Amino acid sequence: MDCLGVQKCQETRECVRTHEPDDSYDHGDQRYIVNFLLIITQLGFCSVYFMFMADNLQQMVEEAHATSNTCRPRKTLVLTSILDIRFYMLTILPFLVLLVFIQNFKLLSFFSTLANITTLGSMALIFEYIIQGIPYPSNLPLVANWKTFLLFFGTAIFTFEGVGMVLPLKNQMKHPQEFSFVLYLGMSLVIIIYICLGTLGYLKFGSDTQVSITLNLPNCWLYQSVKLMYSIGIFFTYALQFHISAEIIIPFAISQVAESWALFVDLSVRTALVCLTCISAILIPRLDLVISLVGSVSSSALALIIPPLLEITTFYSEGMSSVTIAKDIMISILGFLGCIFGTYQALCELAQHSNHSMANSTAVYA
Repeated sequence: MDCLGVQKCQETRECVRTHEPDDSYDHGDQRYIVNFLLIITQLGFCSVYFMFMADNLQQMVEEAHATSNTCRPRKTLVLTSILDIRFYMLTILPFLVLLVFIQNFKLLSFFSTLANITTLGSMALIFEYIIQGIPYPSNLPLVANWKTFLLFFGTAIFTFEGVGMVLPLKNQMKHPQEFSFVLYLGMSLVIIIYICLGTLGYLKFGSDTQVSITLNLPNCWLYQSVKLMYSIGIFFTYALQFHISAEIIIPFAISQVAESWALFVDLSVRTALVCLTCISAILIPRLDLVISLVGSVSSSALALIIPPLLEITTFYSEGMSSVTIAKDIMISILGFLGCIFGTYQALCELAQHSNHSMANSTAVYA
């Protein structure tokens, strides 16, 4: 899903190249900072995809023996694991390595279309289920505590997960001048879907709502197929998100070796990056906290902090209005505060999770 802020950020980078450089400001530093944050963001998304696929695969496999044709509400959301979640991540790893070897953007676009079809089909079935029998929300809290809000900030910013695809998609369009309309239309649809799915899902499941709402679905063959279709969609989307990081890192890596080694270096870097995202998922197998951390650290910078600052530094000399400058400053401050406090809360939650896991391990060996 694309980010309006980063569209401005990246388009501003294009504008920077057409202006004479200011001696007091190094625009090259902007490019390196944005590229670094894009790499961190995209690889963070890929790690989240690993966890999502592993969570759903684990539930499908380990509940297969009890799956029935009757779709009844799930009684318990506590899954007694037969195999560790990390085993499922390692199972997915070789298939993703083979997937990212595909470098043809048109073929990736085909996979993107397939991912959209499976995702939309899954989402339609999810909506069909959650709108049935929604309980009266009188027992739900009106406001969450402030710690939850900080995690929500990172999670909400994480939804700008297509930040690196803005310019590549625009450049591939037959009529690029119509991209703004396509972007605004796409973002409007995404916002509506997010609000409806989040609100209805919480009304349906309350405090039992899982990190991925697919984990709340009944254990019947129909909704097991929903998890499978959604996981297939995420599987192919992984290649698209991975493509951005690869396009930044691989050309630099190839430039450091002889031409005869180019293909070997290309495939090696792709394999190493996929393994890196898998290792990250293995080390921190908490989907909600990783989503919030990635959103707070890098997505907030790309969506809220850098774009308005780039606009000011690029166009201030051309006579920006005081209203525009004040607006840009307020957006950057909001992003900066969300980045600091959201990252702090996510790291605190991760530390507590690690301590809890260690305590459980010690209890087992005792």
